Amino acid sequence: MYFTAPNAQKLTFDRKNHSDETLLALYESLLIPRRIEEKMLILLRQGRISKWFSGWGQEAISIGAVNALKPDEFILPMHRNLGIFTGRNIPLERLFSQFQGKKSGFTKGRDRSFHFGSMAHHIVGMISHLGPQLAIADGIALADRLSGEKKVTLVFSGDGASSEGDFHEGLNVAAVWKLPVIFVVEHNGYGLSTPSEEQFAFKFFTEKGPGYGMEAIRIQGNNVLEVYDAILNLAKDLRENPRPVLVEAITFRMRGHEEASGTKYVPKYLMEDWAKLDPVDNYESYLESIGVLDEKTKEQINQKVKTAINDGLEVAFAEEAIAANLEEELNDVYAPFTQKVISHEEPNSEKRFVDAISDGLRQSMERFPNLILMGQDIGEYGGVFKITDGFKAQFGADRVRNTPLCESAIIGAGLGLSLKGYKAMVEMQFADFVTMGFNQIVNNLAKIHYRWGQNADVVIRMPTGAGTAAGPFHSQSNEAWFFHTPGLKIVYPSNPVDAKGLLNAALEDPNPFLYFEHKLLYRSISKQVPDSYYTTEVGKATLVKEGDQVSVITYGMGVHWAMKAVEESGISADILDLRTLLPWDQEAVTQSVKKTGKVIFLQEDTLTGGIGAEICAWISEHSFQHLDAPVMRVGSLDTPVPFAPNLEKQFLPETRFKAKLKELIEF
Repeated sequence: MYFTAPNAQKLTFDRKNHSDETLLALYESLLIPRRIEEKMLILLRQGRISKWFSGWGQEAISIGAVNALKPDEFILPMHRNLGIFTGRNIPLERLFSQFQGKKSGFTKGRDRSFHFGSMAHHIVGMISHLGPQLAIADGIALADRLSGEKKVTLVFSGDGASSEGDFHEGLNVAAVWKLPVIFVVEHNGYGLSTPSEEQFAFKFFTEKGPGYGMEAIRIQGNNVLEVYDAILNLAKDLRENPRPVLVEAITFRMRGHEEASGTKYVPKYLMEDWAKLDPVDNYESYLESIGVLDEKTKEQINQKVKTAINDGLEVAFAEEAIAANLEEELNDVYAPFTQKVISHEEPNSEKRFVDAISDGLRQSMERFPNLILMGQDIGEYGGVFKITDGFKAQFGADRVRNTPLCESAIIGAGLGLSLKGYKAMVEMQFADFVTMGFNQIVNNLAKIHYRWGQNADVVIRMPTGAGTAAGPFHSQSNEAWFFHTPGLKIVYPSNPVDAKGLLNAALEDPNPFLYFEHKLLYRSISKQVPDSYYTTEVGKATLVKEGDQVSVITYGMGVHWAMKAVEESGISADILDLRTLLPWDQEAVTQSVKKTGKVIFLQEDTLTGGIGAEICAWISEHSFQHLDAPVMRVGSLDTPVPFAPNLEKQFLPETRFKAKLKELIEF
């Protein structure tokens, strides 16, 4: 196999000019995660904790790194980086409460192990998908560059996670933008049970760096002094000469991926060879050999560490099991924000849908100097739909950023910017391409506040919809994919006035937004739109037409189809434009249903599993007594969006809606 232990039977340390105090501080810092691990393995066998991801044998990487950086520089750890948390002096009682799902843990019992962050300690915790961390580090480093702060960001990856696309995207963006990120790959030979030669076709990660146009160095990850010196020197250099560097730390995982996995798949000789390179035992022996650590000092440090651990555990175990609080659970899905609607002001001028979006985005850029725009071709080219035409000249390349073709990394970078107090707008060239960034949206942006109280101030603009004969990859309506995800807010304007007002409102709100804008409306409709900055109320539907025979509930292009159908048929209809899809306006829906007694939902999205299905079910459950007919819904065919105009016309629901509306009226 590729991955074997070094020939040396012991580690070679070089103290250089480090003081005795520094050497001993590193020893104590190294000892804490090892002693915690020893305790946790006992507690796991006793059933007092549910799971444990071991970093046994890899502690020197975390300890060397955390001690080499400044306390206010961000670190983004993985499963096996307990030393990052202890090295940043997180109170042990809170850490242990986190492991047990107690209220005083960092996630209030909503997540476990190291799936949390702490802004006070400049740590951003992982999610189980591993790779998305790298892009967040890019965003933090970008924020530091934009603010003129001479800082570095350090992010961890395992050798297994390096097979993910997020690894490539994270490194590529950092290299292109010359971001001061230290990418540390803990090369421990296995991704769970899969050995390195089944993960990648190279031997060392130092071979990858030049391919990204970045430096790459390899260090002995079990040697705490080697790690400490390498990161210390790199950080000092990168603060003055910003650029990314790939650091490969060779090490070995001495226990299972998690304890239930065991290590039976690991050849015995590897375990024996690497045991001789134990980072704690070897460093301890070295300090003793040079007279820095004697038995008395060693005992004092060990006792201090054990006492701190036992005291922390006593506090954590004494805390009562968490009690479920429905109101708190629901309230923590979003970051607190009360919108103050800014009213329209004169004068108005005729604006197309596309112009209203551009106008709102420009005024938001002027209103929020910390707003950063990112997307493919949005710079000099102005975006494929010219929304940002002229923005680069007005606001500069730092704030209007052309990006590589990597949706996941750019959304992740938006989150990183948000962590540093910036606002981010990410443009999907087409809504269809959001699939490449799906994980960042539904697992990072949407969940981060509920998990550990950190907001994600990111708006993703989504040019959407069919009717332009663009085929199955440039025409999809995919809002329902995200409608199911708690923590997101979704708006979908149908006219230029709402297009500007809802975009401004989304950019004001510190929560993650998806802003859908129908491509066919860009240059096909216009309206008198206020020239001044204003906002539209999020979560509030609007009646665009009033009647008493039927309620048509719809959004986006559906509003225009509904208006045309009722005018041609002479039907007296309430046409309710939802405008906000998440959270949607239950009160407005209820009022219209009570008024007409007949309801039809119209959506451009395919019929099955769409937003209409949820709202129609809700109406049947909550307003059944007001209904005079079955609740009906119309959507596009349950097929991909076809290319040929005649096929696309058949796919879309406009014609079927007219027939269904007539059927409902006659019921």
